[in-house]
Amino acid sequence: MKARFNALCSFAATLLAAAALTAITAAQSPQAVLAATSPQPVTYPAPTNLKVLPNSMTGQQVNDLMQQWQAALGARCSSCHAKDYGKTDPDGRPLLDFASDSKPMKAVARAMAKMTDEINTIYIAHIDSSADPVTCGTCHRGHLSPDPFVAPADAPPPTR
Repeated sequence: MKARFNALCSFAATLLAAAALTAITAAQSPQAVLAATSPQPVTYPAPTNLKVLPNSMTGQQVNDLMQQWQAALGARCSSCHAKDYGKTDPDGRPLLDFASDSKPMKAVARAMAKMTDEINTIYIAHIDSSADPVTCGTCHRGHLSPDPFVAPADAPPPTR
């Protein structure tokens, strides 16, 4: 009888703890829980030194485009942007100077962006059946230096 009473008390204590936890959780608004677990939104300053991209682009739009290019090219921000040793992050690492033109790769990226835009506006736009524009990823496929195309040895010759 005593064992049954102890088991019943243990069950009641567990049930009471679960009810208390449910009440505490329900009392918190979803916004409060979300705010406590969500990182603060990142704001991007207005871009400067845009030579190919439209000057009307916001910092967020430029950041989004750079992330697309980064994925398409398998590159990092530091591939095109120089370090600013006068400005550091909380860990003491130098920040990037996005406006600087000191890295030659940035000039290459600008030339490639112009080329891609010209291919799309001068050629692709005039092909009725073309649905997708040419992007960095069309050729680069996630690699900074695109692999050269090699036709398969067993490929039949093209027909005209």
